[in-house]
Parts: sequence; C-alpha cells; structure tokens
Amino acid sequence: MSRVRKKESARHTLWVALWVCVVCSALVTTAAVGLRPAQQLNKVQDKQRNILEAAGLLQTDQPLAALAGRIETRLVELETGRFVAVDDPELYDQRRAAKDPARSVALARDRDPAVIKRRARLAQVHLVRDAAGRIETIVLPVHGYGLWSTLYGFLALQADTATVVGLSFYEHAETPGLGGEVDNPRWKARWIGKRVYDENRRPAIRLVKRPPPPGHPDAVHQVDAISGASLTMVGVENLLNFWLGDVGYGPFLARLREEDAHG
Repeated sequence: MSRVRKKESARHTLWVALWVCVVCSALVTTAAVGLRPAQQLNKVQDKQRNILEAAGLLQTDQPLAALAGRIETRLVELETGRFVAVDDPELYDQRRAAKDPARSVALARDRDPAVIKRRARLAQVHLVRDAAGRIETIVLPVHGYGLWSTLYGFLALQADTATVVGLSFYEHAETPGLGGEVDNPRWKARWIGKRVYDENRRPAIRLVKRPPPPGHPDAVHQVDAISGASLTMVGVENLLNFWLGDVGYGPFLARLREEDAHG
C-alpha cells in the first residue's frame, strides 16, 4: 500500500512541476510579447540619442523628439554613392543585410582593415539640415573590430565632408578603463575639428601616443590615443579609415562634394 501511495505522490509531484513550468513559460512569453513595443521604442530612442550626440545636438535644451525631427535618414548604395529611394529607410537593418549574401559583398582581407568580413550593399546615412534645407551635418554609421569586440558607432562630419563634428560609440565590449574609454567624453572631445582626409582626399586619421603641437601639418589628422589600449586604438583607426575610403562612404561623400560644387 505504501508503495502505491509513493508512486501516486511522485506522479502528482511530476504533474505539478509540469504545470508550473507550462504556466511560467506562458507568463514569460506573454511578458516578452507585451514588452516588445516598449523595447523597440527604447531601441529607436537610444539610436536617436547617439546620432544626436555625434552631431553635437544633445547640448541644447530641446526635447529629444524635436531634435530627432531634424534628422533625415536616407539609404545609400555604397558602390555608387547614390541615394536609394525606399518607403521607410529607418526600418533598414544594416547588420542583417551584411549577413545576407544577396544584400552584401564579401571583402578580401587586403580590403578589410576593419575586419568586418562582409559589407552591406546599402547603408544608412543621417543628414541634419539647416533652416534653408542645406546639409549641415552628415552622420555615418561605422563599425569594425577592436581588441575583443566589434565597435558600433557614428561619425559626424560637417557639410564639407572632411571636418569631424563628433564621434560616438554606442556598442562594444572593450576592456573597461582601457579600450572602454572610447566612451569617455574627454576623449571624444579630442575629435572635434579633426580633418579625416589629406590634400589628396585619402583617409588620413591617425591615433598616436604623442600628437604634434597645434599648427603642425599633421596635427589636424592626428588624435591622442588612449593609453594602454593600443589594439583598440588600431581598430578605431582602421575602421574609420575603412568607412571613409572607396569601399565605404567615400563615393557618397565625393558625390556630395560634387553636387555642392555645382550648386
């Protein structure tokens, strides 16, 4: 009799455990589905903040929604530098496109200093215009490998396509206190006013331990590197020069300069 009761007790325990698992799974799934819109909104707002930070617009007292309204997002075909017309360019997922062989290109090692392996054929660009509708700031999504991770960020340039307005990284897993100092506002401030191209329009950004004094011909292209983060600094230098080059946004920026020269 005791054996029967023990079996029934064990069976009852298993059924209770099973139902608890089913109920908890349903609750977790329901919560995840219910929170998805809020998570998506937070993701969009975080991206907007990083774009605005790179463009130097977060210092104003305007609300985020008003500032975000100044951002015009477009898609660019990187090979030609031409805008591509789509219904909603903000929905384009550049990371997903880079993983899709039909929507990306494989990069040979000698053409891939950023170590991204594949590059999407289309890329987002974010334009800030002045009251007259002229381009004021160009914000370019950039990414590339550092020491431990792929760094994702935004590089903002003036309308001349060469002068840095700001640089901001919003996702990486570099060493805190070393490579992670790419988030440090003091280091990011060193980029403002730097020139990304030399006189021949070749990418010219360099991260060095001892930048030359102001007025030196190279000073405008060189940024003081973060001490103790040599490999992260190599990665940042490589990824910026990659995206500024012919395989990245180079054709697009050249087209903007040509259009500006012709009015």
